[in-house]
Amino acid sequence: MKLYGLVGHPLSHSFSANFFKEKFKLENIDADYLNFDISSISHFTSLIDRFPEIEGLNVTIPYKEKVIDFLDCLDPEAEKIGAVNVVKIIKENDSKILKGYNSDIVGFSESIKSLLKDNHTKALILGTGGASKAVFYSLEKLGIKCTYVSREQNLEKGILSYKDLTQAIFNEYSVIVNTTPLGMYPNIESYPDIPYQYINHNFLCYDLVYNPEETAFLRLSREKGAVIKNGYDMLVLQALAAWEIWQK
Repeated sequence: MKLYGLVGHPLSHSFSANFFKEKFKLENIDADYLNFDISSISHFTSLIDRFPEIEGLNVTIPYKEKVIDFLDCLDPEAEKIGAVNVVKIIKENDSKILKGYNSDIVGFSESIKSLLKDNHTKALILGTGGASKAVFYSLEKLGIKCTYVSREQNLEKGILSYKDLTQAIFNEYSVIVNTTPLGMYPNIESYPDIPYQYINHNFLCYDLVYNPEETAFLRLSREKGAVIKNGYDMLVLQALAAWEIWQK
């Protein structure tokens, strides 16, 4: 039996295992999918050694960047953005080659592009972790200028702080994407500290979090008239793209 899995910490919020187990059952695929909750990325190599039947892995928070140091090679897009959420294990004779990919790019792009309007020319990306890099890359390819927002300002890198967000900025940026885990189950009352009073019906607010279905960030944005979208469709699309990577 082939084995696939998800690497991250924590994994109590994840739907990936259920998604793939159901897929395997419906399509009569002789495979299993497990959650590998590791407290440090330093355990990655021992995980691969402990489960020689692993064919591929998904990678989630907080290891999408850190896992790169443990891989043998990268797909060009993953290398360009510096983040990996899919690992394919290529077995040749008695050796293994670990190659990193990023299916978040296609997952995010395909899930948001139908919602974009002519006025959506600039986006604020909340967070600067591994997932944010795929979002930035995807939006730029769709012709949308992006700016990162983080807890600490770094003007040299073009990063604003949450305290920098003014009405003037919100008049200019009408797409907001939350790539942080704020609001994720079980901490469903937390949300990014942005000035929600400046959000209106011209805004598109997207949250990569999909559990709960409507995060506090999305609820607060919806109440101001924004179009909202959670990350569930992105999850499904990136998972299907990951499966294609593992099979090719």
